[in-house]
Amino acid sequence: MLSNQYTITEIQQILNADGDIVKDYTISTLLTDSRRISSATAGLFFALSGRRNGHEFIAEAYAAGVRNFVVRQGSDIKAPEANFLMVADVLSALQNLAAYHRNRFNLEVIGITGSNGKTIVKEWLYQLISPDKNIVRNPKSYNSQIGVPLSVWQINEKNDLGIFEAGISTVDEMDKLEAIIKPTIGVLTHIGPAHDEGFEDRSQKVTEKLKLFKNCRLLIHNFEQLLDYEYNIPAESCFTWSTTFKQADLYVFSGTVISKNQYLRAMYKGQEIECLIPFLDEASVENATVCWATMLAMGYAPADADDRIERLSAVSMRLELKTGINDCSVIDDSYNSDLQSLEIALNFLTQQNQHRKKTVILSDIYQSGLQADVLYKQVADLIKIKQVDKFIGVGQALLGHQEYFDTAEKHFYPDTAGMLQHLRALNFKDETILIKGSRSFEFERISRALVQKAHETILEINLNALLNNLNFYRSKLKPGVKVMAMVKAFSYGSGTFEVANILQYNKVDYLAVAYIDEGVALRNTGISLPIMILNPEASAFDKLTEFNLEPVIYSFGLFDDYIKYAREKNVLNYPIHLKIDTGMHRLGFENADIETLCDMLEENRYVRVESIFSHLVASEDKKHDEFTKTQIKKFESAFKLIESTLGYKVIKHLSNTSGIIRWPGAQYDMVRLGIGLYGIDMGMETPDTGLQPIASLKTSIAQVKKVKAGETISYSRSGSLPKDGKIATVRIGYADGYLRAFGNGVGKMLVNGQLVPTVGNITMDMCMIDVTGIDAREGDEVIIFNEDQRINELATQIGTIPYEILTNVSQRVKRVYFYE
Repeated sequence: MLSNQYTITEIQQILNADGDIVKDYTISTLLTDSRRISSATAGLFFALSGRRNGHEFIAEAYAAGVRNFVVRQGSDIKAPEANFLMVADVLSALQNLAAYHRNRFNLEVIGITGSNGKTIVKEWLYQLISPDKNIVRNPKSYNSQIGVPLSVWQINEKNDLGIFEAGISTVDEMDKLEAIIKPTIGVLTHIGPAHDEGFEDRSQKVTEKLKLFKNCRLLIHNFEQLLDYEYNIPAESCFTWSTTFKQADLYVFSGTVISKNQYLRAMYKGQEIECLIPFLDEASVENATVCWATMLAMGYAPADADDRIERLSAVSMRLELKTGINDCSVIDDSYNSDLQSLEIALNFLTQQNQHRKKTVILSDIYQSGLQADVLYKQVADLIKIKQVDKFIGVGQALLGHQEYFDTAEKHFYPDTAGMLQHLRALNFKDETILIKGSRSFEFERISRALVQKAHETILEINLNALLNNLNFYRSKLKPGVKVMAMVKAFSYGSGTFEVANILQYNKVDYLAVAYIDEGVALRNTGISLPIMILNPEASAFDKLTEFNLEPVIYSFGLFDDYIKYAREKNVLNYPIHLKIDTGMHRLGFENADIETLCDMLEENRYVRVESIFSHLVASEDKKHDEFTKTQIKKFESAFKLIESTLGYKVIKHLSNTSGIIRWPGAQYDMVRLGIGLYGIDMGMETPDTGLQPIASLKTSIAQVKKVKAGETISYSRSGSLPKDGKIATVRIGYADGYLRAFGNGVGKMLVNGQLVPTVGNITMDMCMIDVTGIDAREGDEVIIFNEDQRINELATQIGTIPYEILTNVSQRVKRVYFYE
């Protein structure tokens, strides 16, 4: 039996769980998400209760083939041939099972924690040490209370080193992760402000993180970072590094830039040693120094450590979703290929509904710890389970195991060059393509060939941040309250199907768009959620019913138009939504109209009212709270009268983004979440607390010019510098959505970490910025907005609202979607 296989009877004993075993299945896979089921018959589903109750998705997991479940004590659940293990706490059961599995293996384990750099340090240590060791590690950044046990479960008898990172957000979490990881060597990365909000102060956070190392024989850390904690360091011994203190084991006393590399000199064991780091940014240099110290502490010779660090490769922990050639979508994961991250990438591929055809381009997988025939049989099984239509294998190992793969279309090539030679014959068209390759295969060449060439100005959308924001608002809702996500206006400028896909996959209840053609576009890209149309046109009612879109009826004229259409087409009981005007005075039935509306609805066989709603005018503003209370009263009066006429309950919704938190009593049956999804809530007392900005708008410098004082710049000779200096022309203008109002010093952009003003008028495709005193060069990145310079700040600069900034970003600006 394989080392990570247990019978369900053994697991019951390990967990001390109640429940009758109806069939003694063999378990090799731990499952926590009903949407991500692989190896169903060998899977054990843990019904976790977090933001969503996992017990509600047992039926979905059962339908996918799962027959073994860990559930909360007292759950009354039964299903044919299924085992239900009853435990007091499902999360603790998952952690205890992983801890039991870890304790079966006597292997060296490196445990990593800190505020920043955990995942990069883990991946770089893997690159550095994997030539000597068979390593098991967290896939991506699986470092949470759930991610760590799922990672540790992957340990098998072939591994001789584990590298696991642990992330915490509050007290009393690290002890649980330490019991699962059981590290023998500890690595502490940079301590910064990340997750400070979960602790009383920075000291409490550091003390909690140090608990990971309480059974370590060795801890590697920055000397000055723990100066105030020297009596609390739990490890048997320490290896320290520093750029300040000579008494550190590794004292880095010099750093010089040599041809885009950072050249470090240090004292170690009384001798001068050196290290060439192939990065220049401060975070990468610090993370590489942590790896340097770790290698030395583990006994590597300084020359070997230097040689390996010099060849470090950048780590991309994000999947990138881009627009491809020939109406394709491309998921770019060009630099990473292992079994665990392949499953993560395939899960993301299955979320995409914009194309019916799904394609995977995969390279050989290295350092898996498995025999080649076992490894590629598992890969082939994953490809089949995820219903991939076209599989392209690149590498000698895949070529030699091609008989394992059973897809409608498959192709195999010995190397990347061979595939590129046959690119045209592969006929990529209207499909979603996942590109996943080990770094040595240089799959970025394939990505460049398949991604649509576009304007260098890019809007990056972080889908993980969007999910964070969705879950933040979900945590503020009363039990049972539904979520309608507003994706009108190209999802506030952030994309259509890309955003809708992730919302559908994460089970929002409704989507809302402004016009029928927006709804049709979503249906054509595989969105099956109910979609509410805010402004339906009578001329397009046929599209409304053809694509199962639900109209908002806001006037008697529109009501009459729809009833006339429904009568002619014999459309019965069609879902509609009624809008009530409680004070916005834009669209909707007013209170004086309600009785007449009820008369028209009574025994009307052509429509069924799905919801009644209204729109809060100023839910974010305290000075209008009395008016908001008046709106709430008017809304309640209207929906009560309508519901009594209908004789059945309908969904009521009033709260927009700001109303969700400020007016919890007005959540009713559903809330409409709009710009809060994108990281902005004007109603929060501390702006954006708990929210993450999802969008970054970036461009680049086209040219740098020296300009003398008084020389005029841009159209109408509108700009100049007060003294001799430099300007940079950047590739963004008002045609991209960077409005003319930002001109003449009003707007600011970030260049190499420094905020610089615009100079002169904004032109259609470009604008100029003052880079005097800054080392700015052609091709350098320029940031218009991101998490450091937020959209709110740009709105303030020109006296507008964040909605206008976000929705103004032009469609010619390339969107790139990131998912970790």
